[in-house]
Amino acid sequence: MSADGNRDLKADGNDQKVQSGEAEMLSKRQKKRLLRQQQWEEQRDLRKQKRKERKQQRKLERQTQAEDGADSRVKKRLRSEAEPSPLRLILDCSFDSLMVLKDVKKLHKQIQRCYAENRRAAHPVQFYITSHGGQLKQNMDEINKGWVNWKDIHIKPEHFHEVLSKEDLVYLTSDSPNVLQELDETKAYVIGGLVDHNHHKGISLERAKELGISHAQLPLGSFVKMNSRKVLAVNHVFEILLAYLEKHDWQEAFFTVLPQRKGAVPLDQEDTQEQDSEDDDHSDRDSGSCNPGIRKDEDTQDIPEYKQEGHENLPDLCEHAAE
Repeated sequence: MSADGNRDLKADGNDQKVQSGEAEMLSKRQKKRLLRQQQWEEQRDLRKQKRKERKQQRKLERQTQAEDGADSRVKKRLRSEAEPSPLRLILDCSFDSLMVLKDVKKLHKQIQRCYAENRRAAHPVQFYITSHGGQLKQNMDEINKGWVNWKDIHIKPEHFHEVLSKEDLVYLTSDSPNVLQELDETKAYVIGGLVDHNHHKGISLERAKELGISHAQLPLGSFVKMNSRKVLAVNHVFEILLAYLEKHDWQEAFFTVLPQRKGAVPLDQEDTQEQDSEDDDHSDRDSGSCNPGIRKDEDTQDIPEYKQEGHENLPDLCEHAAE
């Protein structure tokens, strides 16, 4: 090897020694900074890929927002195409003092549902909330302050008979002997805003009689058979009336709204089921089965659903609204 080659090897060795010495002289903080710098350089491509992905995600979000805006415009167009009904539905909230706070909160949720359903109905009604105050107003102020901005609704602190003419009022209560056959859109139908789990039976009918106004019950018993005496929430009654305005068919309106948990079936279907049950009973007795059938003419006085007939076996539609 030449002298120049020897000098080059020595120079490289000296450089490595210098670098090694410099590395040994670095503090811990300097070493950490150097390590971070190396990692930063190594992850350059990864950062570039992430920026690209974020850009693509923002693009998708803009597209989604544009589509949502289109959906919103469609909904507004549908609302503009709705044909408002002159029918007035009034929620009588004058029973505030008869409810505990838990039930007041349930009533508040039912009112929210009524408002939402009316806003998207094909034939929205003129919606009134009367006797608005007490626990109900306080609860609405605390939980849903936006109620003050609700549209297409009349919220009044006065009693319903002070807001509208008594000649136009019809109080809906299942205790009434009068069965409603048709909705008169020139009338104002009152729904009792009371969640009391059947503790104040008949109070709505008593109020209607005291005020000297008309009263009626929905024709539920003419179309629906339930397993036992049930109560309907305020919003169920409200939605049934909205459905009838659209369909003009009570049975279809009832079964569009009634929840499955209430075990409701059409009366004609119930008759078929009873006939099938009787046939099964005869078959069991003929074959010597030890599974006894329950017949309507045997000991039915101990079965709750057979104790009462006519209107007494109908659900309490208005004043005893449950969950």
